[in-house]
Amino acid sequence: MNNEILQHRRRAAVPRGIATAYPTFVSRAENAEIWDVEGNRLIDFAGGIAVLNTGHRHPRIMEAVRQQLDSYTHTAFQILPYAPYVEVCERLVQLAPIKNAKAVLFSTGAEAVENAVKIARAATGRPGVIAFSGGFHGRTAMTTALTGKVSPYKTGFGISPPGIYHVPFPVPQHGTSTEDSLKALDTLFRTDIGPDNTAAIIIEPVQGEGGFHPAPVDLLTKLRGICSRAGIVLIADEIQTGFARTGKMFGVEHSGISPDIMTVAKSMAGGFPLSGVIGRADIMEAAEPGGLGGTYAGNPVSCAAALAVIDVIAEEKLVERANTVGTRIKTRLQEIAKRNDSVPIAALRGPGAMVAFDIVRKEDGQEPDAVAAKRVTQAALDAGLVLLSCGVFGNTIRILNPLTITDDILDEGLDILEGALKTALETED
Repeated sequence: MNNEILQHRRRAAVPRGIATAYPTFVSRAENAEIWDVEGNRLIDFAGGIAVLNTGHRHPRIMEAVRQQLDSYTHTAFQILPYAPYVEVCERLVQLAPIKNAKAVLFSTGAEAVENAVKIARAATGRPGVIAFSGGFHGRTAMTTALTGKVSPYKTGFGISPPGIYHVPFPVPQHGTSTEDSLKALDTLFRTDIGPDNTAAIIIEPVQGEGGFHPAPVDLLTKLRGICSRAGIVLIADEIQTGFARTGKMFGVEHSGISPDIMTVAKSMAGGFPLSGVIGRADIMEAAEPGGLGGTYAGNPVSCAAALAVIDVIAEEKLVERANTVGTRIKTRLQEIAKRNDSVPIAALRGPGAMVAFDIVRKEDGQEPDAVAAKRVTQAALDAGLVLLSCGVFGNTIRILNPLTITDDILDEGLDILEGALKTALETED
């Protein structure tokens, strides 16, 4: 078995709508390392798109999963409940920066967002939802509508569901300030949908697919005030920022505000499918019995994994580790940015270990260069590093290595990244 044969089989059996970054098929993985079917070793700076804060196959998590497998794997919580579901919800409401909270579990991030919107609408009796440009919230009909990027997420899928509105997200290098965002929101309230018809405003504390842009503290603070005065539910989408990635347990904690609802997923269960909605009890109780749930929602195996993840984060001090890892990455990238033997990089950013930077054209040091970003990620893979790009212009390089990565493997990965940035300059058309 090799990558070429598997890629041929993939093309024959899987539609092109499900894209894959690289034609490299995985054989096994351990912490921050992956081996493909041909035996090639890769260092993982993608983390399954922010799913593996605790690394591949953490022993503590795998043992918890094995024990659960020996007991039962499914009953559907809506039919016969089980303790791990309740225990995960108890832990979530203890951890979340929301007082008097309750939680409900699902399987995917998109499900969590869909249900957060349902709950907000039930609690307020209002239809409208406001999101931000560049935001990513999923690929279902509702979450695609909330996502603030057309290609590829909306292309060819027709008109989005009604009641969804967008305002600009503040990104200094794109010329948009917090004041611009708030002015756009005020204009939206006056021209398209009033606050009294708005159920929720949803925002990522740090945009993920949109380019790792942190939401400014003053924006989050003012949104909190606006929502409180108007009875609007403020939803923090913590699907990518949660579970220690940003140097806090949840990204919104950097702002000091308390959202009304949080959505969580990705690194919540160490690679097993699990998501959740955490919110103020008075809001969470708005849905009627049977209005929430799902056949696989809160699967017991995933719940067992999540309980172990929460323990590992605490015991291995991964919140603190995220800050240490992030500082190490940023320091190295700052050194690289000063040199002229690689493609130009700019706007190094991100809290904790949610780090990103932009690839820009050397002529002005500002114009996005998505083509060069692709050369960087491909050169990295060729040298043994899994690296992803993102952003509304496709020129952002994001780093999402496991927080459990050892210093020597982190440094090895950064060496490869430095080499890839040089290779991308040398192979410029």
